[in-house]
Amino acid sequence: MLYYLSFLSKDYPFLSFLRLFDSIAFRSIGAMITALFISLIFGNSIIKWLYKKGMRDVVRDYSDLSSKGKKGTPVMGGIIIILSLVVSILLWTDLTSVFSLVPLAAIIWYGMIGAKDDLDKIRHKHSDRGMSQLTKIVLQGLFAAGLAWILTNSSYTPFPEGIVSKITVPYLKGNFSVDLGGFYIFFVIITMLSISNAVNFADGLDGLVTVPSIVTGGVYGVFAYLIGNAVYSRYLLLNFVPGTGELTIIMAALFGAGLGFLWYNCYPASIFMGDTGSMAIGGLLGVTVLLVKQELLFVVAGGIFVAEAFSVLIQEKIGIRWLGRRIFFRAPIHHTFQFRGMSEPKIVQRFWIVSIILALVSISSIKIR
Repeated sequence: MLYYLSFLSKDYPFLSFLRLFDSIAFRSIGAMITALFISLIFGNSIIKWLYKKGMRDVVRDYSDLSSKGKKGTPVMGGIIIILSLVVSILLWTDLTSVFSLVPLAAIIWYGMIGAKDDLDKIRHKHSDRGMSQLTKIVLQGLFAAGLAWILTNSSYTPFPEGIVSKITVPYLKGNFSVDLGGFYIFFVIITMLSISNAVNFADGLDGLVTVPSIVTGGVYGVFAYLIGNAVYSRYLLLNFVPGTGELTIIMAALFGAGLGFLWYNCYPASIFMGDTGSMAIGGLLGVTVLLVKQELLFVVAGGIFVAEAFSVLIQEKIGIRWLGRRIFFRAPIHHTFQFRGMSEPKIVQRFWIVSIILALVSISSIKIR
């Protein structure tokens, strides 16, 4: 909403200072600070409210992995993140832009799926009795299919003609891309399902999802800014997509919301993100990856999430189903390190470090290409 104040500066010269609200950099800082303060100010009250309502974590029994100390910790802390993000987006972005509305819809839709899953687990008092896998995939797929339709429909797509169905291959010289044609629709659906669930798989230790999420979001915030700028995109041989600067503002809001949530979620956590938060973040990152047209870069930038998802896939589909044995001690992979005796804070901090390294490698692709 504040963005529209910039229009007043055109009609009223004495309000020229309102042109600040047209600046991507200024609005990004504003969104970050807004999300941070909302998280910090309302976080404690939300934690107390969830505790009183009985929204407490149901600990999965890993027998040899001690997690009993976490029993009773409030869950559904993703409400803090969602509230911070939604308010920041409404305040600081252009609400007529697809690059604002689609991420906002993703946060709400995927957050609701995660909330329903958390509520089912709490009601049944069992961590494995949440929403069925099939129901989750169908609901996630519905949004992804709608997004694919928007992106490929000439009346609604935000992409310039000729690049809609193309995916850029990072690190290759020049603006090398592959045109998927009609298969692009399926690619959008698979990408959304993969990223949203990958982030969800990583949620298992205090603070584990938060930092990799904001770091990955930071990478895509940089790309969104460059791709939305005609001069920078031309110089760096990136496809110019007008309007992606709004995603920079949203990724800044994610950074602020994540830091604020980490205040309560760092070890030992006062609240857990739950599927409410991890699904919302996964949905947001998924649409951002697609809207910035840097889908394959997520394999590097979101390497932590990719590793977590692949460890589950290999364990369940190849190891247990095909070979009849475990390949890892536990899956997702962070539980393997825990099983082998590494302390939870050390696992989390090392994952953070790896995430930052991968982010730097991802940003280097801007110049390498």
